[in-house]
Amino acid sequence: MEFPELKERVQELKAKKNAVILAHYYTPYETQELADYVGDSLELSRLAAKTDADTIVFCGVDFMAESAKILSPQKTVLTPDPRANCPMANMLMPKELRRYKEEHPDTIVVAYVNCSAEIKAEAYICCTSANAGKVVASLPKDKPVLFVPDRYLGTFTKKSVGREMEVWPGFCPTHQRFTLKALAEAKALHPEAEFLAHPECPEELSAAADFVGSTSAIIRRVGESDAKEFIIGTEQGVLKAIREKSPDKIVYPLLEGNVCPNMKLMTPQKVLWALEDNEYEIKVLEDTRIKAKEALDRMLAL
Repeated sequence: MEFPELKERVQELKAKKNAVILAHYYTPYETQELADYVGDSLELSRLAAKTDADTIVFCGVDFMAESAKILSPQKTVLTPDPRANCPMANMLMPKELRRYKEEHPDTIVVAYVNCSAEIKAEAYICCTSANAGKVVASLPKDKPVLFVPDRYLGTFTKKSVGREMEVWPGFCPTHQRFTLKALAEAKALHPEAEFLAHPECPEELSAAADFVGSTSAIIRRVGESDAKEFIIGTEQGVLKAIREKSPDKIVYPLLEGNVCPNMKLMTPQKVLWALEDNEYEIKVLEDTRIKAKEALDRMLAL
């Protein structure tokens, strides 16, 4: 099926089933074209909760669809491909976190939203890459803190806030592929370009960046900066949104071809199949959902 025909069929099924399609910035460009909303993971989940749609097709990795279900339990949440998991999220198992909490009962657990519903349920509060500093700064100074599961965002936040805390040794494989060597090569080709890095990048990349921020913050930075050229240190799917919002700017990926393979599983054909068959519904146990929502709500209250 050619894309225009597929898109028309998707529109028909959306109207018939009162569905909404959400796509993360890292999904394939054509999938973003199908979506009603394109954005960061938590931003998309909050948008889903505000819509009157009965069905949410979430084009992103598994924890993102779970977050939508946590915030919208009455809605049907579908993933186009159940294999699209997050390697970082899988680097911390609920059993491990429960054991840590038993051994360190006074510790406050901060969970980056890039984790499973079960991990969110074990945490005191969640954070995003955009508000991690604000969340950590709000915690009692006399309590030890464990930040999970991303060591790079955790370390960046420690330095930014000046707060000592333990950091779980997880990481995003896509962002970890970025190196100073790749940056030096990109700078040699584009010496006037600003380097913008996501805080999931290794520490040395964040230290070398002109700006460090979430995916949405990087998009805003390009639009607000006086610079004309930018080297982007995150998954290159975001380049589509940057070019649409700032067509007068020139952007280059830090490392050409460095993509999240699981995000790229969210193809337009699978979006169509999800709507046709109502397959791969996301389920979250109610006890887990309630506890996870408490952690999210504490963050949102800030």
